[in-house]
Amino acid sequence: MRVVVADDNHLLRAGLVELLRRADFEVVGEAGDADAVVRSVREHRPDVALIDIRMPPTHTLEGLECARAIRAEHGFAVGILLLSQYVEARHAADLLGNGARGVGYLLKDRVLDPAELVEAIRRVGRGGTAIDSHVIEQLLRRRADDDALSALAPRERDVLAAMAEGRSNVSIASTLYLSPKTVEGITSRVFRKLGLPETADDHRRVLAVLSYLRAVASGYDGA
Repeated sequence: MRVVVADDNHLLRAGLVELLRRADFEVVGEAGDADAVVRSVREHRPDVALIDIRMPPTHTLEGLECARAIRAEHGFAVGILLLSQYVEARHAADLLGNGARGVGYLLKDRVLDPAELVEAIRRVGRGGTAIDSHVIEQLLRRRADDDALSALAPRERDVLAAMAEGRSNVSIASTLYLSPKTVEGITSRVFRKLGLPETADDHRRVLAVLSYLRAVASGYDGA
């Protein structure tokens, strides 16, 4: 899998590059600012662009803006995994407005867990999602009474949060100590309560995740 790595912190970027190469990724480009990210993706056409949200010159949302530009130019051909020091899920949810496919959002602390970072990149590169569980937990605490979520029972919200992380039914079952059959039943109830149509199950998972992220992010002011 081909990856472009974008972070203005040279030492962190070098560490990420080394970690990914050891995990058998092909790092085809590096960038230290938003313009360089867009150019590198245009030149190398990676499977995934790993981008820090806060980049020069203002260190606010340049990374998010270049992620939007990449999505506009390349569609879903390039997966986007955003890294952030802070919970800024409202901004990340904006990126999901055109579909929750091939998108990830992780706190930088996850860099300390190479296996989790590697799995997130692979998931995003395959067109899935990888949303940090810590982000989901914080947003759930703030938006537990949101109208879009109020119809869901606590266990149904747990399963939906796990879906937002990008987990399969088997992984959800293992994480929540449920049987795969129970998880299948819960996901069906989640789809029904969210008013999602009968269609390909993978597509409904994407719609469920998108509904969930929009709901919890809409009332969050950022950090």
